[in-house]
Amino acid sequence: MKKNPSITTRKEMVRLLNDDLAREYQAIIGYIVYSQTMKGAKYQHIASELKKHAGEELDHALQIAKQIDYFNGTPVTAPKQVKLSDKAEDMLRFDLENERDTILNYRTRIRQADAMGEFALGEVLRKIIAQEQEHLTDLAEALGIDTPDLSE
Repeated sequence: MKKNPSITTRKEMVRLLNDDLAREYQAIIGYIVYSQTMKGAKYQHIASELKKHAGEELDHALQIAKQIDYFNGTPVTAPKQVKLSDKAEDMLRFDLENERDTILNYRTRIRQADAMGEFALGEVLRKIIAQEQEHLTDLAEALGIDTPDLSE
């Protein structure tokens, strides 16, 4: 029986999940720093929300690391670069863009996992996406903009 070359290998899935894990680390660090350095009364509510997001992103990182281990890989230890600014609006825009990228990447990862027959990974990612979409909505609301269209 010939293998389908369009199906992601386990080794490639580990590489992709490690990229996702590095993005989760980036989110944790960003949310911690931004929630503590955001200034101004109008940002106090979202700063409190970002603290909550940091905890949720940590949970996502743990779930992704567990999946990497399942695929016999080793989780990465370095985050993607965290952008910094002294302007609250910039911080929120950085987070919004990161959430957007994360959702789009997880959508791809779900399709790849399902094609591999790794339905449990797909389910883990579907639950994570639901929270990431809430984060995206919270950030868009704080910026006073519509939630970005993530149609593919």
